[in-house]
Amino acid sequence: MGTRWSRSGSSLPLLPETKPEGRLAGHREPDNDSLDGLDRREDIAQFPYVEFTGRDSITCPTCQGTGRIPSEQVNELVALIPYSDQRLQPQRTKLYVVLSVVVCLLASILVAFFLFPRSVVVVDAGIRSVTVHFDHTNKKVLMNMTSTLNFSNPNFFTVLVQSVSCQVLYMKTVVGTRQLDNPTTIQPLSHSQVNYTVSVEIGSNAPYVYAFCTIPRIKVHNIVIFMQTSVKTSYMVRTSQNSLEDYHYIDCGSNTTHPALTSSTTTPPSGRKQQKNFFD
Repeated sequence: MGTRWSRSGSSLPLLPETKPEGRLAGHREPDNDSLDGLDRREDIAQFPYVEFTGRDSITCPTCQGTGRIPSEQVNELVALIPYSDQRLQPQRTKLYVVLSVVVCLLASILVAFFLFPRSVVVVDAGIRSVTVHFDHTNKKVLMNMTSTLNFSNPNFFTVLVQSVSCQVLYMKTVVGTRQLDNPTTIQPLSHSQVNYTVSVEIGSNAPYVYAFCTIPRIKVHNIVIFMQTSVKTSYMVRTSQNSLEDYHYIDCGSNTTHPALTSSTTTPPSGRKQQKNFFD
């Protein structure tokens, strides 16, 4: 109890300090305090935005002091950023651009190198064996010729040999044909061989061949035949057709077998040997 002096010199009596009822000095009820805090937050959240303008300030013309931009003006307003803002001065931009270009070029080169289709190499390895039979009644020469084709796959993916078609001619006359439709798979960067047998019959249009092949005093009865072979391969979305043409000497007087799978025939001076590739 005492008096308080004001600036004017008058004295004011001091009121006795009173404690709230139901509370002890030095003790607080946490539940009531938390409830009061929640009430204060709710009151602050409901309090509208008020722009306090002083003597040297003006009201924002965009939001008119409300603190919100009208939704119909969202696509019309432009935000200004200071020139010194770091977002306008990215670091190492040229380095990132150069690295991106280099990575894209390297990836493109690798994809083109591994996925670019290359032509399958097909080589006629010649005639492997010949089995000869004679039809003495009709004076015909019957032969079964087994030929070999060598395939080379330079690609990094599997190649499928779809079909092999062969045609044998003697003096421009077709004396035998063969068609293989059994698909054969060639693994990447590997080699493979395909053997096929063609049945040949000579005698109807050339009866002198029977007489020549059956002369006992001649040890080697060589005749020249012309073989046309067509091979169809496919890989990825590409289809390739290889055409092979070759002349061969064969002995029509007896059975012959060539152990080596390489070309064991001799091309005559007037003969020809060529390979053609056709793509669909």
